[in-house]
Amino acid sequence: MRLSNTLKLPCGAVLNNRIAKAAMTEGLADPLGRPTPELQRLYGIWSDGGAGLHISGNIQIDADHLERPGNVFFDGHPDAEMMTALQFWTKAATRNGNHFWAQISHAGRQTMRAVNRHPKAPSAVKLGLPGGQFGTPVALTEDEILNLIGRFGQAALHCKNGGFTGVQIHAAHGYLISQFLSPRSNQRTDRWGGSLVNRARFLMFTINTVRTLVGPEFPISVKLNSADFQRGGFAFEDSLQVARWLQDAGVDLVEISGGTYEQPKLLGIQGMEEEEAQNVADTTLSREAYFVDFAQAMKAELKIPFMVTGGFRSASAMVQALRNGGADVIGLARPLCVITEAPKRLLGGTAMLPKVENQLKLLPEWLSSLRKIKMVRSVEGFATQYWFYSQIYALGRTGRTAPNMTVFAALREVEAYQKNWLKASRAARA
Repeated sequence: MRLSNTLKLPCGAVLNNRIAKAAMTEGLADPLGRPTPELQRLYGIWSDGGAGLHISGNIQIDADHLERPGNVFFDGHPDAEMMTALQFWTKAATRNGNHFWAQISHAGRQTMRAVNRHPKAPSAVKLGLPGGQFGTPVALTEDEILNLIGRFGQAALHCKNGGFTGVQIHAAHGYLISQFLSPRSNQRTDRWGGSLVNRARFLMFTINTVRTLVGPEFPISVKLNSADFQRGGFAFEDSLQVARWLQDAGVDLVEISGGTYEQPKLLGIQGMEEEEAQNVADTTLSREAYFVDFAQAMKAELKIPFMVTGGFRSASAMVQALRNGGADVIGLARPLCVITEAPKRLLGGTAMLPKVENQLKLLPEWLSSLRKIKMVRSVEGFATQYWFYSQIYALGRTGRTAPNMTVFAALREVEAYQKNWLKASRAARA
């Protein structure tokens, strides 16, 4: 098994190699949520980089429930200008014959307070993070739930018509569908809460709606938490059962990830509470790739293709994961913010990608002792993410990275940009 091998998906679509650019939030939409020339430039560069599959950042189905300011979003039925912008974007992103899938999402209670003070969620359970960045959610009604399922389906159809070659339904990382799956955030007593069957109903209805609208030959992927890694949350045993249902529903690829804003395992960051251990055997490969053991345990029981993202840097670990059943597709994210042609290099024999994140620090060394405090470590970890946001901004605007930017400068840039974007968006939508 090699990284250059093709992969035929259950729907019949073929990926021309086993490397994927995983979804990363871009923040480069215009104030009306439309793709911009910056997104075209960014994804054209990434398309030149050699991955067989590219997945967009969050494309939101509701303008009032953004993952962050700058998301592409659908605000009702898209007009001709929106569809044209989507087509320009997807043309650039597929110019080397690779797939480009739209990641469709709704942030639910993980909508920033600056975007929506009272976001909708399965239950009125507030996010357990300090700082007041997230408001108190309002529980969805039955009619609102059914409306959102329909909007996921319509968004998938719009994306297909806009030139995307597939879609990924975001059911991980604590966003809306993930909130329905977790008994911590979903405390409903109706048909949408309680048992796992009920908690998974939103996801399964969404998959069925999307499949009905896009047809049998259009790839549908799901991004699913292996676990939330929180006490009383969505556990691995739940994830395995949901993956079985997704296979039965005809999903073409499941991307295994994990964690939420409260327990950001996906970023390799320790959350405010202790991580809840899961009943999955550890292998030496998991020291590099966060979720590969969970995927391997699932692959032992299922035939559906799996994609694993998070931590991969060495070609040897990637190949080992493919050979031992830990993954069918290797997802790369942050490395492509630094070396845009990283997939091409790996396919050409490069042994190791740099671990840039290990050198990024918000605090100066004379304050390093503060990292013993859990909250300080968490804040620094999230701030480090802003450095990667700034690299995406730079690539979209200039076609070049900004490797000399400090974490503090990136933090200031992103916060200022998001504040100005929100102001412009409210004015444009008024």
